[in-house]
Amino acid sequence: MKLVKHIVCLLVLMMAWLPTVGAEANESQSINASEIVLEHIKDTYDWHVTEIGDRSIVINLPVIVKSSTGWHVFSTAEFAHEPDAKGYRMGPAQLAIATRGEHAGKVVELQGEKEVLPFDISITKTVAVMFINVVILLLCILLPARWYRRHKASDAAPGGFTGLVEMLVMYVEDNIIKPGVGEEGYEKYSPYLMTCFFFILVCNIMGVIPFPPGSGNVTGNIAITFFLAVCTFIVTQVSGTKHYWKDIFWPEVPLALKAFPIIPVIEFVGIFTKPFALMIRLFANMMAGHAIAVSLICIIFIVAAKAMAVMIGMSVLGIVMAVFMMLLECMVCFIQAMVFTMLSSIFIGLAREK
Repeated sequence: MKLVKHIVCLLVLMMAWLPTVGAEANESQSINASEIVLEHIKDTYDWHVTEIGDRSIVINLPVIVKSSTGWHVFSTAEFAHEPDAKGYRMGPAQLAIATRGEHAGKVVELQGEKEVLPFDISITKTVAVMFINVVILLLCILLPARWYRRHKASDAAPGGFTGLVEMLVMYVEDNIIKPGVGEEGYEKYSPYLMTCFFFILVCNIMGVIPFPPGSGNVTGNIAITFFLAVCTFIVTQVSGTKHYWKDIFWPEVPLALKAFPIIPVIEFVGIFTKPFALMIRLFANMMAGHAIAVSLICIIFIVAAKAMAVMIGMSVLGIVMAVFMMLLECMVCFIQAMVFTMLSSIFIGLAREK
């Protein structure tokens, strides 16, 4: 029964998402599927929720930029009107959002006919969702910690949400961190690796939810995965022992290979390819999952524009495939968090070998 309830909940979520896709169709009911997919996975300066009739429900976010005229802080509501003939949505002063061209979707400063990118630290959709995810992550840690403080004198086993968090913590520590880093000294790496696991897991799950406070493709943004990979890179290199660096610059190979340093060059390049693989793997898997799910939903509206008789069958097929992809995405959310944590622990463990 619980499985049925979960499937029904996912169907309700999918039906809540359908209007946001269907609203993209114009009066002739023709859809540009690639444009809709890109719209749902890219970062934006405002947070589009849905459309009711001809009215768009949008959460306006703050734009914070420094141009040649100084700092500007204002709401994206300043860009609410339609683009002009040159493809700009004008804001305060000479600031605008370019809707086409090299800087499409970005805030630019217009200096005559020239577009200049200002220093931009705006709170975009990805940043806003990431802040929400951080709050959720803190609750995931502080609520169980509060339970343990209250029950430290008893032998009561935690249940509910606290029990779920404890199960995940024990699984990650016993099956990922310990085998990867090593039985000795793994404790000092557990906080970082646990943070990586839960942060990625929360971001992935929130990205599956099709409406605020979810719908943000945080781990599908390469800037986020790049930062996580850099953190793993720094921890790995700082943890490196003499044996680790010796194997890179003076490996135990025949002298001829040391004189002609092919192996050291390969090993040195490997220092950077490992975090690069971490970055690309997480980014590509999460972005592709979102793109496929939205693409399957587009099938419903593309067929609806062709023939009403075929629409019912294809709509049912499209919804079933979309729900299947959403269920698959829920599994991928956990797998990708586990894989990133596992590979990070293995890299750290290899660097600590003596």
